[in-house]
Amino acid sequence: MAKKKSGLNPIYRLRLEADLKRLTDQLEQMRSLRVAEDRREGSPFGKREEEATETAELENGLAMEKKLLDQIAETEYALDKYDRGVYGLCEMCKEPIDPARLEALPQARLCMQCKSKAAKSY
Repeated sequence: MAKKKSGLNPIYRLRLEADLKRLTDQLEQMRSLRVAEDRREGSPFGKREEEATETAELENGLAMEKKLLDQIAETEYALDKYDRGVYGLCEMCKEPIDPARLEALPQARLCMQCKSKAAKSY
């Protein structure tokens, strides 16, 4: 475990670690369910409707898996920032992010003011 950086609340690191574990557990569970479904034997006389449903389910599963992978990457990045002592600082203005925002979204990269500016530029 990384050593605690001065000035950073260790609660944030614990929350990020718990989130990372929860996300990786969900990903593993999703992947194991998909493997179990792949092994399931289907009828060689499958109907087009059944194939369409299976395709839609596969696409939804892959989209959910990608979302989990993105959340895992964001959480790992936040933990890296914590270890470097820059966690909780806005990546645009370098000012501290409001603790209430970090409580709601521990992997937040921007303060609300910069997030608002970034959203308007799109």
